Amino acid sequence: MATYLDHILETHREMARADQRSLDVLISQAAAIAPCRGFGDILMTAPDGEPAVIAELKRRSPSKGDLVADLDPAETATEYVVGGAACLSVLTDVDYFGGSPDDLMAARAAVTVPVLRKDFTVDARNVCDARLMGADAVLLIAAALDDAELADFHNLAVEVGLDVLVEIHDETELERAMVVGAQLVGVNQRDLVTFAVDTARAVRMAPLLPDGVVRVAESGIRGPDDARSLVDAGYHALLVGESVVTSGDRVAAVRALRGVSHQPQNGG
Repeated sequence: MATYLDHILETHREMARADQRSLDVLISQAAAIAPCRGFGDILMTAPDGEPAVIAELKRRSPSKGDLVADLDPAETATEYVVGGAACLSVLTDVDYFGGSPDDLMAARAAVTVPVLRKDFTVDARNVCDARLMGADAVLLIAAALDDAELADFHNLAVEVGLDVLVEIHDETELERAMVVGAQLVGVNQRDLVTFAVDTARAVRMAPLLPDGVVRVAESGIRGPDDARSLVDAGYHALLVGESVVTSGDRVAAVRALRGVSHQPQNGG
């Protein structure tokens, strides 16, 4: 039986097969625009023990349907930043998440913080498109790519000036991320086959993440209690979508996540 991920990837791969644009031209265009805002660097500037929040603009979910169908990207981005978000994540998938490149461009124009393009990158042109639409970082999902694609897209992203968040779910995918030289590693607690969330996954994976990488916990972060457990586990940043975008007070929702701090154990 085909899964959510199967359907989504096939849609994106069909679009990639139909794309006749010259990759060389796109690379030249992407490399020529103004420097990015330093997504990874910003995530490491939060006060010691406090998480950097990557707040996500998300209109809908394949499993839950509409979340905020009439979302105003500029207004939402501004609310997130007022609340203390270090960076933004913007869904640009049209068919399954209701997003668009226009959402990313509007959000980035409204604020000064770096922006991640959250999408299903399956082709080198997708990497260039992220840069051209104004993203400062691109998401590469290990579960969606083979080893060659993961390495090629990671290298290309770095070449055109993007930071790269490599998303993993388990030990095998972590090893693959390390092989390509990932500096930002996101542990997604959402199973991309079933879309169910395992809220303990990131904590289980935390001891396996090597020193020297920026650690990002993704999905299933419902509020300060979840955030605190992830900070205590050693995560530098939290990528949070549904709980903040659907909040009646987005400023306060982000501020509450920022307010948690590492709780020393046994006086350490």
